[in-house]
Amino acid sequence: MLFHSTRGGDKDRTFEDILMQGLACDGGLFIPDFWPQVDLESLSTKTSFIDVAKEVVPLFTSSSFSKQEVLRILDNTWHDFDHKDIAPIKNLDDKTSILELFHGPTAAFKDFGLQLAAAFFNEVLAKNKKTAVVLGATSGDTGSAAIDACKKFKSIKTFILIPDGNMSEIQRKQMTTINEDNVFTLKISGTFDDCQDIVKAAFKDRSFLNDNQDLLAVNSINWVRIIGQICYYFYASCKLTNFDQKINFSVPTGNFGNVFACYAAHKMGLPLNKIIVSVNENDILNRFFTNNDYSKKDVNETVSPSMDISVASNFERLIYDFYCNRDAELCNNLYLSFPTKSINLPTDIWEKTKDLFLSYSVDDSMTIATIQGIFKSHNYLIDPHTAVAAVAVKKLNKDIDCPTLILSTAHPAKFPNSIEEAGILIDEIPKRLSEVFEKKEIVYEFPVNKSAIFDFIASKN
Repeated sequence: MLFHSTRGGDKDRTFEDILMQGLACDGGLFIPDFWPQVDLESLSTKTSFIDVAKEVVPLFTSSSFSKQEVLRILDNTWHDFDHKDIAPIKNLDDKTSILELFHGPTAAFKDFGLQLAAAFFNEVLAKNKKTAVVLGATSGDTGSAAIDACKKFKSIKTFILIPDGNMSEIQRKQMTTINEDNVFTLKISGTFDDCQDIVKAAFKDRSFLNDNQDLLAVNSINWVRIIGQICYYFYASCKLTNFDQKINFSVPTGNFGNVFACYAAHKMGLPLNKIIVSVNENDILNRFFTNNDYSKKDVNETVSPSMDISVASNFERLIYDFYCNRDAELCNNLYLSFPTKSINLPTDIWEKTKDLFLSYSVDDSMTIATIQGIFKSHNYLIDPHTAVAAVAVKKLNKDIDCPTLILSTAHPAKFPNSIEEAGILIDEIPKRLSEVFEKKEIVYEFPVNKSAIFDFIASKN
């Protein structure tokens, strides 16, 4: 299994190459040369998430690791989950269930992909006797999951850029209260997109790196994060239906990595009816799926901040694989002028949407009302991102007649203001979240100035 770029200029890359490189040299995103097929009959006999992962992950790693090496790594990859099931399912009614992905150490679904990436990062660095800088931008949960996954590996120094505002206090403090000499949280006086632009510039600049040192991407452009997420789609489907029927997934999304992981699982053999792309008022994805309009607009702050984006980084992978039928030239041409010019596909190509995708955009009032409604009806508390996905299921109900899984991507205690606005008292806050309020914040503040940030990284590296 080798990998290539969505834009055609970077190809024949091994798993180790794309793990350590992150973004393709031509600006595109890496994707496997073909979709490996999962043996559903074998997978249906697996009873744990780890056992499912051991069937899925090795399908992508053979160019760099033997299967036995991968199985050894996976035995110790996912750690500090507070539920024995790792990804349990809560049934709401006979048609709708919730997949709880928030039982990891940072109480968000990002732990799945980032713990897998960190385990492989460490393996490669140790083998090659190298060190690395991890650099990422976050509007919510990516940063804390990256810090937690990488902090125990002393060969890695982690620098996470966060915007000034637009995340809950708990989310911020999960990153700013880590007292480790290889962890640095930088607060930037700008938006998430400003932070993301600085990270992209850093991958072109690299002047702050030492000799024989790698720069690692932890945002969902890194394919290895997607692999970790593919695993829980197979695991959840196995638990819910044992692959005996197609199901729907309602996925709250910002950067589209979680949706693309669902799509990838489908391409690998997962029985799937519809993927429901659930977004908040930052609706670039909904505008595309409903009106063929992929155009950048200003970001609005919402009660579901992890989805407050203007451009979905992973969407290019879907454009390339699903819409362009792996035509790299066509994909590259679409992105040449984006985001200055919007992407509008030829109608005959865009109409493929209805074969697999539905979407819905949810405003804050609907989000809060849904938190209230599900708590009242089921005595079950959800976070605002999960609520967005639940609204989409309700609004699109007439178009989905199969069992539906709503992805719950974060613990509700991470968003106390939204829960309070819904008039609900959180009975119990996990200790891993409440203890951040007792710790001192360590944060470095910067203007939107890439040179100053690069100089800081060099000084701490």
